[in-house]
Amino acid sequence: MSKVCQLLAIGPTIPSFYLDKRLESDNDHGLNLFASDSSICNNWLNAKLEGSVIYLSFGSMASLSNKQMEELAFALKGSKFHFLWVVKASEEAKLPEKFVEEAGNKGLVVQWCSQLEVLSNKAIGCFLTHCGWNSTLEALSLGVPMVGLPQWTDQTMNAKYVQDVWKVGVRAKVCENGIVEREEIDFCIKEVMEGERRKDFQKNAKKWRDLAIKAISEGGSSNKNIDEFVSKFINS
Repeated sequence: MSKVCQLLAIGPTIPSFYLDKRLESDNDHGLNLFASDSSICNNWLNAKLEGSVIYLSFGSMASLSNKQMEELAFALKGSKFHFLWVVKASEEAKLPEKFVEEAGNKGLVVQWCSQLEVLSNKAIGCFLTHCGWNSTLEALSLGVPMVGLPQWTDQTMNAKYVQDVWKVGVRAKVCENGIVEREEIDFCIKEVMEGERRKDFQKNAKKWRDLAIKAISEGGSSNKNIDEFVSKFINS
């Protein structure tokens, strides 16, 4: 690629604190579309067993139908796993009546959170995601297996990579009416959290995390490319 376009690949662009830890103060992307209180999520997650929580977030842009929100809610309600679900304020009215109250300590529903902090918490065993590129890259870099529910644009391709190329999770199947039904959601969650392929997903997730750390660490491919890029300006 560099021979054709004179480009240098860098990345993953994950704050240093979560990968090589060379810059302890580099712990955030510096851009948050919505306000959040990290202590709420962190305190709740820290009280849960390692790998016991499903994390759900569909990013800042995706908007799910009322029916899809209902199917997700009932899948979580019937699951034996704890869950942390990010539901934007604009989506809250789509939740089934009294869902939050009935979830009790089994689930925590918040309007927003620091995704990097959540994904790096040992309590997280699975990320149920729309497979937006930022979310996919963050989960891949932090070694978290995924269940993909892609919505549009590049998300379907990212979900295919999650399942068939990186082999760090599964993509949920959509039924004829365009909805992923609760039975399918439940099946996918179990497949990643406790199924026969669980250890393979975890092993592959760790492999990609290790490669991400290697790339941005001193002497890694990304680190070298940044140095080369900067040197062109210093020496010009």
